[in-house]
Amino acid sequence: MTTETAAKIDAKLVKELRDKSGAPMGDCLKALQEAKGEMEAAFVVLRKRGMASAAKKASRTTNEGAVGTYIHAGGKVGVLVELNCESDFVARTDDFQELLRDVAMHIAATDPRFVSRSEVTEADLEREKDVYRSQAAATGKPPAVIEKILEGKLAKFYEEFCLLDQPFIKEQTQTISQLIAGKVAKLGENISVRRFARFKVGAADWTVAQTKIAVEENKA
Repeated sequence: MTTETAAKIDAKLVKELRDKSGAPMGDCLKALQEAKGEMEAAFVVLRKRGMASAAKKASRTTNEGAVGTYIHAGGKVGVLVELNCESDFVARTDDFQELLRDVAMHIAATDPRFVSRSEVTEADLEREKDVYRSQAAATGKPPAVIEKILEGKLAKFYEEFCLLDQPFIKEQTQTISQLIAGKVAKLGENISVRRFARFKVGAADWTVAQTKIAVEENKA
C-alpha cells in the first residue's frame, strides 16, 4: 500500500466502516488500508478476522454480567458499574473482567453523567442548545454558520458527559463504545453498560446513571 492510498483514507471513511461492522476504529483503518480504500473489500477483511459481528449482536438481550468496582485516589473516589452480556460463561472470562475494570476506572477518572446519548433528557439538551446558540449569536455569524457551531458544541457535550462517547482514558483514539465493540467481536456476545454510580468524598452530590431499559424495568 502506498502512502498516497493511506492519505486518501480519511476519518469519515473509517467511521462509516466502524458503523457498518462494529469493529474498533484502529482495525477499520487497517482493513481499509489493506483493501486500498474499498469499503466492501475492507468489510470482508474484518469478517475474515471475526470482527464484523458487533453491530449485528447489538440488538441481542443481555441478562447476565457482573458488577465491578474501582477505588481511586486513596479511597476518595469510588465507582460501581454493572456490565451485561448474554451468558454467565462470558461474564467470568478474563476479557470481560478486564473490560469491566477498565470501564469502572474510566468512570472514576472522567465522571460522565449519562450512559449514552439516548439518556440525555430533552430539558438538558434544550438548555445546552440555548446556551450554545446565545454564544454563537454573539459572534455575529450568519444563521447557517451558527447551526454548524451548534452541531460541533453538541458533539463536544456528548463526548464530555456521555460514557459511550468518551475517548477511553487509556487509549484516546477509541471511544468507550468502540472499546466495548472490540470485546463483542472477540467474545462473540453482545455487551452493554446497564448503569453506574460514582461517589467522591466530600462532594455535595454523586453521579448515578442508568440506561432507559433499566429505568423501564425498575418501573415495572
